[in-house]
Amino acid sequence: MKARKVAGLDPTMPLAENGERIVRVRLDELVGFMPAAATDTQALHDMRIAAKRLRYVLELVHPCFGPYAKTAIKHLKALQDVLGDIHDADVHLPEVAGMLDALVAEGASAAHGDPVALQGAPGHRAYAGLVALQVQIRGRRSALLEDFLSLWEGLERKGFSARLDFALTERSQPVHGDGPGDAMMPPTP
Repeated sequence: MKARKVAGLDPTMPLAENGERIVRVRLDELVGFMPAAATDTQALHDMRIAAKRLRYVLELVHPCFGPYAKTAIKHLKALQDVLGDIHDADVHLPEVAGMLDALVAEGASAAHGDPVALQGAPGHRAYAGLVALQVQIRGRRSALLEDFLSLWEGLERKGFSARLDFALTERSQPVHGDGPGDAMMPPTP
């Protein structure tokens, strides 16, 4: 998935202004994948990438904004974790299916349709194990998808997007220090 371009970035502007623009675009990308991600594997995986991009930019710029920006990082980490686990299952399922197909083809070639000869075919004992592995991975993916949907529903219920959007309007108090990096330091607790 190609990231959306962020309009209006200017290296002479304060970090908070550029950061806000980037976060808003990345947040819009993330929420734009729902509800399609609930049923579309590609949208689900693109949403994982969008969550990663949003999380990483927030890790860099969250001190410029209100406290919920830091909280959002934790929510994005949880979202990224479950989406990553689903992605792993989606990668492993075709791999296991390919192994099973290869063994079946090898067994069919060696047995030539003779059920007795099949018992001596290479890899015939692995069939059941690979089928069991497919069942296990599919079951885990199904449970992970339910976890994702529940997590997303909880984030929506808690106003994740609106709260992060508001946090972007809360600017840290400038601290005037001696160095150039002291111009936008977050307030100390």
